[in-house]
Amino acid sequence: LAAASDVWGQALGAPAGNASPPIASSPSNFSNQFVQPSWRIALWSLAYGGVVAVAVFGNLIVIWIILAHKRMRTVTNYFLVNLAFSDASMAAFNTLINFIYALHSEWYFGEAYCRFHNFFPITAVFASIYSMTAIAVDRYMAIIDPLKPRLSATATKVVIGSIWILAFLLAFPQCLYSITKVMPGRTLCYVAWPGGPKQHFTYHIIVIVLVYCFPLLVMGVTYSMVGITLWGGEIPGDTSNKYHEQLKAKRKVVKMMIVVVLTFAICWLPYHIYFIVTGIYQQLNRWKYIQQIYLASFWLAMSSTMYNPIIYCCLNKRFRAGFKRAFRWCPFIEVSSYEELELKAARFHPTRQSSLYAVSRMESSMTVVLDTNDGDSMHASHKKRAPPRDLSFNGYSQRNSKTVSTASSLISSLHTSADVYS
Repeated sequence: LAAASDVWGQALGAPAGNASPPIASSPSNFSNQFVQPSWRIALWSLAYGGVVAVAVFGNLIVIWIILAHKRMRTVTNYFLVNLAFSDASMAAFNTLINFIYALHSEWYFGEAYCRFHNFFPITAVFASIYSMTAIAVDRYMAIIDPLKPRLSATATKVVIGSIWILAFLLAFPQCLYSITKVMPGRTLCYVAWPGGPKQHFTYHIIVIVLVYCFPLLVMGVTYSMVGITLWGGEIPGDTSNKYHEQLKAKRKVVKMMIVVVLTFAICWLPYHIYFIVTGIYQQLNRWKYIQQIYLASFWLAMSSTMYNPIIYCCLNKRFRAGFKRAFRWCPFIEVSSYEELELKAARFHPTRQSSLYAVSRMESSMTVVLDTNDGDSMHASHKKRAPPRDLSFNGYSQRNSKTVSTASSLISSLHTSADVYS
């Protein structure tokens, strides 16, 4: 998460203490021995430019799909908006700047942007990973403990705001201690930690734990439990098409989020390993090929910002329809009437107003009548559910109404979000 500037100063004898690829030059000789041939610079520029273009435009389209279509405004999707905003911002404001600095070993962008450059990456990555964690916890609550109320619109905004506040607090030391230093022949931007390399290494380990290890552990546990429930907990004997359709929809969204999380974990792992190793063995910062290793690991980490829109488009038909609408001006892309309806109208089942389900988990042979118009949209959380219907014609007495209502709530939660994520 540290910028390319983190130990530039240390490599040149300045009072910096961060672990990062240095300019491998002596304090008295400020020449850059990491000069690359022009063809290699062109390839790296193309690689980094491609990441920025795909990440910024892809994530902006994701934000548009969710905010411009009322049907897509769900709890999970609002966290995806936060994730997309974080990724697009980091790609736009940090990726190319860090690449230029790592390539030329000189800071061209002033002291104010130096502080922002060292501060914002940690903030954005924290917001990204904890948006994924919030989605994992929300899916866990919806599937494992379905009788508890879902997050409301206000609660979702509070969670997102809290994520950003915590991100700012974690990254603040990077902003506080960032400085620019004019050296003979060049200007440097780095974080001058008062306690030197040991203090920075401790801080960086804390950052890795908080923005990588801990959230991945939480998501691993929650998605494991969700997976066991969804893939191993089908209601015996329930062969209704509606039930299996809803179960399939839930499985799809969980699969999509697991792919998103695994992509993030794989992309960032080499980057964290790089900083841990170079923090322990600082002599590696002067190794001939260390700059290429840094550029490769940094590119892989930054590429994580561009994969999510591709994953959504491939694994979710509503997002796929949204991307088609966004690119409908292309002559080879056609949006069918069905895909238009996917984003504009709620699914309507004209056969019956209610459906019957067997609920063996709650009552071995209980049959309940429940409304099929339950949704997972944000605005639905503000509406009160209709009272249970009189089920006496199915053989139930009034004394069983409480049990029936509880079972109805359970089954209602089982198909919550099926319409939104199918």
